[in-house]
Amino acid sequence: MLQVKQVNKIYEGNIAYRALTDIDLTVDEGEFIGIMGPSGSGKTTLLNLIATVDSPTTGEILIDGKSIGRMGKNELAVFRRRQLGFVFQDFNLLNTLTVEENMVLPLTLDGAPVREMKEKAQRIADKLGIASIMKKRTYEISGGQSQRTAIARAMIHSPKLLLADEPTGNLDSKAAKDVLDMLMTINQEQKTTMLLVTHDAVAASYCHRVVFIKDGRFYTEIHRGDNRQGFFQKIIDTLSLLGGYGNDVPTIRIP
Repeated sequence: MLQVKQVNKIYEGNIAYRALTDIDLTVDEGEFIGIMGPSGSGKTTLLNLIATVDSPTTGEILIDGKSIGRMGKNELAVFRRRQLGFVFQDFNLLNTLTVEENMVLPLTLDGAPVREMKEKAQRIADKLGIASIMKKRTYEISGGQSQRTAIARAMIHSPKLLLADEPTGNLDSKAAKDVLDMLMTINQEQKTTMLLVTHDAVAASYCHRVVFIKDGRFYTEIHRGDNRQGFFQKIIDTLSLLGGYGNDVPTIRIP
């Protein structure tokens, strides 16, 4: 589903900065993968390259067998809109639009018929528990509801790959759990491939495996298996070895 082959990213300037070095990553269809590492380790850079927001200096990224580096500007824009879904820490919703209007934005850009947009919006809103707030503006709803709306917008066109960058970063613990449960359900029921960048060990414990990056290089990866509590503890132990996390490493245990 996703292949990252020997990817390097160097930002040019007065002093060139190497953000990623020889990154290899293969993600199968339907996998839920976490990406972790200290601040500045390159995890968001990697996500931006996969999201086609930025381009690698060298190396190749293939999504569903297509090399995104070989696509023209227009082809890439359509590919991004139809094949990828995005969820961010700060929601990126438009305050001038209602919840429903935010949700159908990707379909609007594709020129979908209004009736089709409304039917899809209603269907996904029912699944995500936000049908009752469809007519509200985004400033009238809670953080948890905003993130559900953002997930609905990301999923409304049934993307092959969902990319989430710190999606629980601005949420309280209950809203965060609701959002993570929702992502896990979408992954299980719709077989959507997911990549989650997070600092949060609890969030990472929802993934099938977690890939760790340090100083722009692959560090290690660990797999969940059947024991989520044990997986959570492995994540904590690996973060402690990585260093650079400080107060980011919680002492709690998952329920």
